[in-house]
Amino acid sequence: MKTKHIELCVSIVICWCTASAIPQPALKEVFKNDFLIGAALNPWQVSGASTGEVQIIKKHFNTVTSENALKWGNIHPTADRYAFAQADSFVQFGQEHSMFIVGHTLIWHAQTPRWVFHAQDGTSLTKETLLDRMREHIHAVVGRYKGKIRGWDVVNEALNNDGTLRQSPWLRIIGEDYILKAFQFAHEADPEAELYYNDYSLEEESKRQGALELVRKLQAARLKLTGVGLQGHYDIERPTPRQIDETISAFAGLGLKVMITELDVNVLPTPGPGGADISMRFNADPKLNPYPNGLPEEIQQRLARRYADLFAVFLKHRQSVTRVTFWGVTDRSSWLNHFPIRGRTNYPLLFDRDCQPKPAFHAVVALKQNPAGSE
Repeated sequence: MKTKHIELCVSIVICWCTASAIPQPALKEVFKNDFLIGAALNPWQVSGASTGEVQIIKKHFNTVTSENALKWGNIHPTADRYAFAQADSFVQFGQEHSMFIVGHTLIWHAQTPRWVFHAQDGTSLTKETLLDRMREHIHAVVGRYKGKIRGWDVVNEALNNDGTLRQSPWLRIIGEDYILKAFQFAHEADPEAELYYNDYSLEEESKRQGALELVRKLQAARLKLTGVGLQGHYDIERPTPRQIDETISAFAGLGLKVMITELDVNVLPTPGPGGADISMRFNADPKLNPYPNGLPEEIQQRLARRYADLFAVFLKHRQSVTRVTFWGVTDRSSWLNHFPIRGRTNYPLLFDRDCQPKPAFHAVVALKQNPAGSE
């Protein structure tokens, strides 16, 4: 789709949206011939406590990802105890609504308890012992949901921004092979499950090259790797559509599925380099929280155009992009209200705090409702 057509389409939708109520076609139906549409869920949504968000999930999404329930610290908090209740509820929710269920995540440097890497006396584990611990955990978790969770983020965020391997405890104790072993163990536990590598800022050249090298090593080792997840934690301007286009093409060129796994668009000014490194934290400053009482119309329009541009790229690559998952359901439940500064009011998703579709929603839908929008 040409840029001018996108801008015209979005402008019409924004004007219409301010003048009258527009019907809400289900996103999963709009894009049913292109890719799955999903969201990351929290316990309040899974339990039904957040009724408005549950209605959105049921209507619009055909795939769901666990926001935190399957991370090591939640599901395996101590060496002798698994806590499956939240994860069981999440999986049951997905099954009840015939959704493609994604497990996030098996191996990550964050939200992994200290005990995982240390013996009872506090000393670091040996390589062999940590590998045994990794294998036991992956087999227990993946094995429990075999045939139910159909895709796993096996390894999450293993790379630095320069494309080198992050100096995590996994790397320091086991070495580079920890990534290969994680994929090996996951495949052993469920040979039919799709297996993914997931990371942020892969649109940046140096990090993308590091990820491509990692993928080639996995492929050379003949390990199952179904696809790569581009987290999609974007802001209102960066990365550019061209960068995203090139990134999708690069991974698809290696025969991989590509997923947009954690999509949101930050509209607030943020210090630092951007991205989704959870170690980034900054002090509160009113200048960095400029819209506490609502998003100005100008920014709504920019957000709508941004989402239209993003989905135009995704649609261009519909043969390679198999899933687009938002990281959250509404602005109210977005993690960006508290990252990297706590207590801000952000507006990164397609549905507002009252569970109503925003101009960005209608801009995305318009790409498919107008025949020229999907060319």
